[in-house]
Amino acid sequence: MAYCLDNTPLLFGTKIMKKILSLLLLFPIASFASPQISEHVLSNGLKVLVQEDHRSPVVVSQVWYKVGSSYEPNGITGISHMLEHTMFKGTDKHPAGEFSRIIAENGGEENAFTGQDYTAYFQTMTASKLAVSFELEADRMRYLHILPEELKKELEVVTEERRMRTEDNPQAKMAEQFAAMAYASSPYKNPIIGWQTDIAAYTAPDLQVWYQRWYAPNNATLVVVGDVKTADVFALAHQYFGDLKTSEILPLKPQTEAPQIGVRKMTVKAPAKLPSVLLGYHVPTLKTAENENEAYALEVLAGVLDGGSSARLSSSLIRGKQIAVEANAGYNLTSRLDNLFELEGTPAEGKTVWDVEAALKEEISKLQAKLVEESELQRIKAQVLAGEVYQRDSNFYQAMQLGMLETVGLGWKKEGEYVAKINQVTAEQVRNVARKYLIDDHLNIAYLEPQKINVVKK
Repeated sequence: MAYCLDNTPLLFGTKIMKKILSLLLLFPIASFASPQISEHVLSNGLKVLVQEDHRSPVVVSQVWYKVGSSYEPNGITGISHMLEHTMFKGTDKHPAGEFSRIIAENGGEENAFTGQDYTAYFQTMTASKLAVSFELEADRMRYLHILPEELKKELEVVTEERRMRTEDNPQAKMAEQFAAMAYASSPYKNPIIGWQTDIAAYTAPDLQVWYQRWYAPNNATLVVVGDVKTADVFALAHQYFGDLKTSEILPLKPQTEAPQIGVRKMTVKAPAKLPSVLLGYHVPTLKTAENENEAYALEVLAGVLDGGSSARLSSSLIRGKQIAVEANAGYNLTSRLDNLFELEGTPAEGKTVWDVEAALKEEISKLQAKLVEESELQRIKAQVLAGEVYQRDSNFYQAMQLGMLETVGLGWKKEGEYVAKINQVTAEQVRNVARKYLIDDHLNIAYLEPQKINVVKK
């Protein structure tokens, strides 16, 4: 099975979050220490990260590859996601279906996900079975078979996945079209799953070339979190991965987004019950910002707008003015390339997408004109700490953070800086990034115009 990171479930509920927030406001953020993480690099370049957590006899093992949809040229968009599917289709040692069967027989769970900047594979198992995971992952890291007959089956699976997730989902359809408009030259303009015309044209040699180019120990990070001893994990990594051959990993060409010089707008017509509007401003990320404090300020700004039920979009647009039935803001701090700061809203009955658009822009204008109150900033920072605390209750999420940061080029040590950096953000910095980046010359807008939903009668 496969899924993209955008579809991962929430790790904790909002009711629990609200209870913990009231307590965390009483404690200084800096009082929470980061867990101990150990790093070791094999002679073939494989980086191994281990975080011991002995609260339960379980271990999460993840293999991250530095390749995702943003690495793909036109004509083979989505091939990283397609390769993720074929990674379960067998080697000489383990034929198709054996990987999942062996994991299940050993009481484990496994899956994979593809993002814009990475592809990752993971297993959750009893800690004593870690060697099983390593043996299987090492085998398919270099010895995968990509057979035309297996590819044909997976092409049908991915085509159906695209139909269900994008073609039949008006919000996803709008988001896909929006990205294609908002990015002029960045590879983020292409969907992770790929364009359907490209999917239909994949061949087994296409995937074999992509696999041989990117799937190698010197382009991968192995992350282990759980009830293990670090020295034992390093020894197992040497045993199973140490003899794998490397690939020549050539650096990517620069992929800088062309400067935007005016507002871009589009209308997407799709079968839907309700209209909606999506706004996106071009912004830097932690990886691309000249001053990383700006990225953290944008993260806090997103929290001010959409950090829980007391945040501005919910309290003003939904409950207060009752302009929208839904309003959200989002920012991806850890993207490898420049990204978008997005706002989205669905109008309430009797209101229009233009009413929602005006209300969203008004909230931006308020942030540009007036400093955020200190009490509001403290609430946002408490939420950040709450997320950090709950993250540490999930081995999977802890491993995911380490793997993602390492793979996008930030380095896993950034994880330990996050809370302190957020705590250092000032109201002036929030206002400054709102003034600098959330401006019309950086703005893209998409409107979803609902079309009649055809009901097929049986």
